[in-house]
Amino acid sequence: MLQKEMMDALNYQVAMEAESSQAYLALASWADAQPGLNGVAAFFYQQSDEERQHMLKLMKFVNERGGFAVIPSLPQPQISYTSLKSAFETFLKHEYKVSSSINDLVETALKLKDYATHNFLQWYVNEQMEEESVARLLNEKLELIGEDKSGLYLFDRDIVGPVKK
Repeated sequence: MLQKEMMDALNYQVAMEAESSQAYLALASWADAQPGLNGVAAFFYQQSDEERQHMLKLMKFVNERGGFAVIPSLPQPQISYTSLKSAFETFLKHEYKVSSSINDLVETALKLKDYATHNFLQWYVNEQMEEESVARLLNEKLELIGEDKSGLYLFDRDIVGPVKK
């Protein structure tokens, strides 16, 4: 059975994952409306779907452990960006925020000696390491490209494939 403090912390993370999904959906829509960024749009649509799956995984865990997963209300995400670079900087900052929240969850699980939740959260810890790595790599690539149009074209084309470090 989940302790109330752990359930509340997990529900906070449910909201964080839902917020991530919405933020990336907004990034996808913004990219979709820009000329020639259909690859970037596809990338962010995929990211949005992944975050929703992360949210659902948390919700199922909470409910299976005897808690109650709460569906959060969400604030309006940012919907426009001054550049592709600023969009990806926002993506990276958001991933750092999610990682910090996951770390707080792990700390709470250990404090409460909830080893089942701690074990469950290890998947999220590993996922966040990967998410941060991808976000950093994409930001580094955009930094290298600068305003080079052919570089931006290749970035948009290649982003829909697997991004590996």
